[in-house]
Amino acid sequence: MSRDEGDESAVEAARRELLALISAELEPGRRLGSERELSTRLGVSRSTLRQALGALEGLGAVRRVPGRGGGTFVSKARIERDLSSVIGVPALLREQGFTAGSRVVSAGIVAADDATAAALSVDPGDLVTQIVRIRLADGEPLSLENARFPALRFPSLLELPLGGSIYELLTERYGVRPIHAIESIEAVPAGPDEAAVLDVPLGIPLLAIARTTYDQAGTPFEFSHDLFRADRTRILVRTAGAAGTADSARARGRLIDLHHMPG
Repeated sequence: MSRDEGDESAVEAARRELLALISAELEPGRRLGSERELSTRLGVSRSTLRQALGALEGLGAVRRVPGRGGGTFVSKARIERDLSSVIGVPALLREQGFTAGSRVVSAGIVAADDATAAALSVDPGDLVTQIVRIRLADGEPLSLENARFPALRFPSLLELPLGGSIYELLTERYGVRPIHAIESIEAVPAGPDEAAVLDVPLGIPLLAIARTTYDQAGTPFEFSHDLFRADRTRILVRTAGAAGTADSARARGRLIDLHHMPG
């Protein structure tokens, strides 16, 4: 056993050195050196190094890929999603310095199922416009979006460009603005289709968000089910303090790191 093995202070020191190394020398997505190289560079045992890497993986700073050709990689920057505001993905990404993009998977008119009908206050079987898109951040898949809108309320929606913000499109063309939304959120494992579309390992946690969005008159106009990559997403929750003011958990709420949510 090396003299530092099992020493919590050595693990913490190695963790800090690794963070400094990542910050100074490595870009997101880059592979760290081998365990042998890193343990030699830091002057610690491999056991201590593995514990330090495990701590960094728990923080979301690195991700470890098993198998041949795998290794430890610097995690890519995460997108912060503030649940206290209704904002489209393109605007959200632009605000945080990412380049937004979309791929339209399918778009058409379908009959509303029971859940869609209840959310949009229409009858089951009524026609709704369904738009399925892959949302991109800096050219890489971020989320799979399945959104439905009352077809009669938004005629000719399918004839409009659907690659940008649907909210901006609805505001400009139909005068409908998103004012508030009700969202339910849970972590689900990626199935084969979702894993392929979002370029993630099978079974990795995804953030599933079911959302009903309301306009300025309080009428629901969107029912959406989105799957976000949990390794690229953080949730900001704003909570009121004792005096009724909202602090942020960087300053006004608290951040939830979805990387750790169970599948």
